[in-house]
Amino acid sequence: MKVGFVSLGCPKNQLDTEVMLHEVASAGYEITPEETEADVVIINTCGFIESAKKEAIDNILDIVWLKKNHTLKAIVVTGCLAERYRESILEEFPEVDAVLGVGSIHNIVEAIEAVTVKKKKGSKRKYSSFEDKNTVKLGGDRILTTPDYMAYLKIAEGCDNRCAYCAIPAIRGNFRSRPMDELVAEAKNLEELGVRELCIVAQDITRYGLDLYGKYSLAELLHKITEETEIPWIRLLYCYPDKITDELVAEIRDNPRILKYIDMPLQHISDRMLKSMNRHGDSKMIREVVGKLRKEIPDIVIRTTFIVGFPGETEEDFCELCEFVRETKFERVGVFTYSREEDTPAYDFPDQIDEQVKLDRMDLLMREQLEINEARNKTKVGKEILVLCEDFDPVSEVHFGRSAEDAPEIDGKVYFRASKRIAKGSFVKVKIREVLDYDLMGRAILNDD
Repeated sequence: MKVGFVSLGCPKNQLDTEVMLHEVASAGYEITPEETEADVVIINTCGFIESAKKEAIDNILDIVWLKKNHTLKAIVVTGCLAERYRESILEEFPEVDAVLGVGSIHNIVEAIEAVTVKKKKGSKRKYSSFEDKNTVKLGGDRILTTPDYMAYLKIAEGCDNRCAYCAIPAIRGNFRSRPMDELVAEAKNLEELGVRELCIVAQDITRYGLDLYGKYSLAELLHKITEETEIPWIRLLYCYPDKITDELVAEIRDNPRILKYIDMPLQHISDRMLKSMNRHGDSKMIREVVGKLRKEIPDIVIRTTFIVGFPGETEEDFCELCEFVRETKFERVGVFTYSREEDTPAYDFPDQIDEQVKLDRMDLLMREQLEINEARNKTKVGKEILVLCEDFDPVSEVHFGRSAEDAPEIDGKVYFRASKRIAKGSFVKVKIREVLDYDLMGRAILNDD
């Protein structure tokens, strides 16, 4: 029997897909990348914000069409949308045969068998499983869906921050760290598979260890991973400013294999908005953390995200945010419009903002950042930077990859020509010749040129 997968959402969700892939393959099922060839399709959904829910529903409808018009026998829906709307998925989509919550991904083989092998012809039997997400086994053997040279390492699950706009704690449960020895062993296994860039992820990686060891332990984990492996690039994603310790700053500064890159969602700078969002800390703390990172690690690349159009955000609040972005000149910025989500405190807040106002504010802030980014990129023209080659486009005859300043699937690319084909996953020096908005263009510097 052939099983196909559709994986949506963030890298943390992608890791769950990788665990399910391994369990399905280990049970003897054939994995197929072609949904039209599959007997069963598993859709691992995201349900974090409205746009993610729409994407998930559109994908479910696509697979429903496939079931009606091809030989597909069963549809299994897993992930955040399944967890969040467990009561209605089977009702709204009668063609769906099984629904698994985020605490039940290890029941994936049981679900497949229940709706195929054990299901009698003509039976309307459905399968659902929603085990306690706070007790689910974290991690597990995986089949990587990322390129061979990079992988994500999820060091914890759930979140305790309770931001007013966020449904993640309700979906994913309380924050739970994975044991350090287990994570180091997984990093070693990934290195053996050829991984050269390891991205550390969780809802909040800076909280790592507090529940297991009684203290913030991310710096210690990073040190152990670099002691036990030789992975050249280790990247930190999803750090919270109030938990960036002196030990973590020192580890990033002094450890040559920890990239001088930090993804630190700030969401706003107005104290009024930060308080309303239930963010930890205030504008003073945020400025101090940014200042400390820039002072201790002068070449640090700080990526952040902001939410515009949160309930009650005034023009004054937004102007304060714009001024903060202009003066701070973050190396990387993402901007999101506020998404009104059920079962979050902010859903019932007064002074909800008009959708067009949200979009206008997002556009204005991103224009500010584009100018900052273009000015910064122009300083790189004529310089040599190290690039991790990702692939080659035979049509344009151009390679492309990422510098240490660019996270996969998030930031820009470096395009470059070379006198010979560069293997995927290889590091190459590139002399920058041109700026293409958020991207760079150059030529590889090779010893035999």
